[in-house]
Amino acid sequence: MSARVQGDTVGALVASGAEVLKSAGVSFGHGTLNAHDEAAWLVLWRLGLPLDTALDTPADGAEESAANQPVTQADQALVATLFEERIATRKPAAYLTREAWLQGVPFYVDERAIVPRSFIAELLADGSIDDFLGEHTRQVLDLCTGNGSLAVLAAMTYPDVHVTGADISADALDVARINVDRHALQDRIALQLSDGLADLPGPWDLILCNPPYVNAQSMAALPAEYRAEPELALAGGADGMDFIRRLLADAPAHMTEHAVLVLEIGNERDYFEAAFPHLPVFWLDTSAGEDQVLLITRSSLLRF
Repeated sequence: MSARVQGDTVGALVASGAEVLKSAGVSFGHGTLNAHDEAAWLVLWRLGLPLDTALDTPADGAEESAANQPVTQADQALVATLFEERIATRKPAAYLTREAWLQGVPFYVDERAIVPRSFIAELLADGSIDDFLGEHTRQVLDLCTGNGSLAVLAAMTYPDVHVTGADISADALDVARINVDRHALQDRIALQLSDGLADLPGPWDLILCNPPYVNAQSMAALPAEYRAEPELALAGGADGMDFIRRLLADAPAHMTEHAVLVLEIGNERDYFEAAFPHLPVFWLDTSAGEDQVLLITRSSLLRF
């Protein structure tokens, strides 16, 4: 049985929560990368405080610091119960709070879709792919859209495009609909049920895809937090390339002449290069390095 989170201020609850999470051996990676950030998320959310609340205590210990804000015993109990649920269920915090953030934008999420964390979001925000796009880019496809976060971010980034978010899971598309509506993008984002590109003739000027790419050995070793997500959105077969093989074979027929495909493959670069040794690609730099996301032109796919 884990120690109970306790403290009579916001900062004390965060510090106690971080220690409890570390002691319990929970896994991170669904919006946070360490125990402190996860504890801050859970405490702030449970107390109804903005998630960007600064918790740094001023050097002079000024009372106005949010970290020094007192917390009632009733709210302390609510916070402790939330941490107990996080540890007992091993569900990602996003599933408990029903919210995740990507590039500063909030999204609804629940167990019907994976927690959004795609590095493609960074590339949309920093303009890394803009030089590869033609001036007439108008039709964008977010394939394997999940909760629709990349579709929403693409629509926000490129105000002149129309975006289609597609997924094989009707449940995931129901979650995506919530986010499209939440951000009032119903006129610019369509949602489509499709197995790969089967029901998506296009042609598309830009395809974004964060597909199931986890290889079988890695799937078997995933922490419980990842196993709480839909397996369909993660498992990519023996080498993680099952969906990607089909996508690369089908994509050229669904792309405009100068279109590009932006593809996330996680930690599977070795498997990708073994499967497609002669395919020319551009590896794109993200906060996790240069081996997570790649860009492929239609012309390269045709030659391949």
